Amino acid sequence: MSGKNALALSIGVLGAVAVLLTGAVVLVPVWVVFIAWASFFILGGGMNGLVRSVVSNLTGLVIAAITLMVSQGLGMGLVLTAVAVGTGSAAMVLVSRASLLGAIPAIVWGFASTVGTVAVTGRGVLTVSIGNPALMAAVALVLGGLFGIVSERVAQVLSAEPANRAEPSPEISG
Repeated sequence: MSGKNALALSIGVLGAVAVLLTGAVVLVPVWVVFIAWASFFILGGGMNGLVRSVVSNLTGLVIAAITLMVSQGLGMGLVLTAVAVGTGSAAMVLVSRASLLGAIPAIVWGFASTVGTVAVTGRGVLTVSIGNPALMAAVALVLGGLFGIVSERVAQVLSAEPANRAEPSPEISG
């Protein structure tokens, strides 16, 4: 099977598994899982892509959580919230100086996923429960990276030549 077909099959099946898993077992936003999954691939895949993606996504999450804590904790209005978000946005770029965090978009995806999860759940980042949106986003971001590595490995297996495949033997003439 070609590499693209193998990856399509792998991602198609695992995409369905992700929806089932996040809808019935690990109750986190499936769209955050898919964002992190894409982040894994955009950062090159493999173990390096997994580490870079998860660390970058979680860094964005931490910056978003701090930004939202300041905004929510101080009861800021729209203008001051905009200033807090602007500061958080600048922080995302500044932390990208670290080589592991060099992919700014992956940091932004973690930030946006966190803000989106807060908006969808209607809960603040200071919520003390299993339904804390930052915790939910963190689990989904890590899960997405894991789906990335699994989908890549399954595709590699599906596209590999069988190990015991024999070469056609020439006819023996005699």
